[in-house]
Amino acid sequence: MMEYDIQRCTRHCAATGRELQPGELFYSVLVPDGIQIRRIDYSAEAWQGAPSEAIAWWKSYVPGKQPHHRLVWAPNDVLLDYFEQLENQPTEWDKRYILALLLLRRRVLRLEDSTRNEQGEEVLLLQCPRRETTYRVVAVLPGPERVSAIQEELMGLLSNGTIAPAC
Repeated sequence: MMEYDIQRCTRHCAATGRELQPGELFYSVLVPDGIQIRRIDYSAEAWQGAPSEAIAWWKSYVPGKQPHHRLVWAPNDVLLDYFEQLENQPTEWDKRYILALLLLRRRVLRLEDSTRNEQGEEVLLLQCPRRETTYRVVAVLPGPERVSAIQEELMGLLSNGTIAPAC
């Protein structure tokens, strides 16, 4: 799977150069630019439809200037310590798997390989450059009843209790 780094809204119309105002409807288009993907934003009045080379397009509203808030996660070492504690608790492997996905997304862990164990379960081999360790994580998807419980528990345990303005 390839990942692309798509820039955020420029808050300017590509056709007119006009600054887009908070709450204003605008359109965004993704177009190939060599080996990169470029995002172009248009005001509603300048929008004439997606160009033929567009990979994707969508409409949205310019966010307000008031600060958005997001949860501030605990430091990566705290997340890794908790992740390691869950290894010896088979009843918590679904939570460990979810935490592994979070650490992958944060690029604390890297996926090296995926295999199957004797029970036929998928096992992820994850490398942690920070700790020079390879972890084996059984891919245990939580059931619908566990999803909310895991989410609430991780939010409570792993956030540092502060809210910071989003960038």
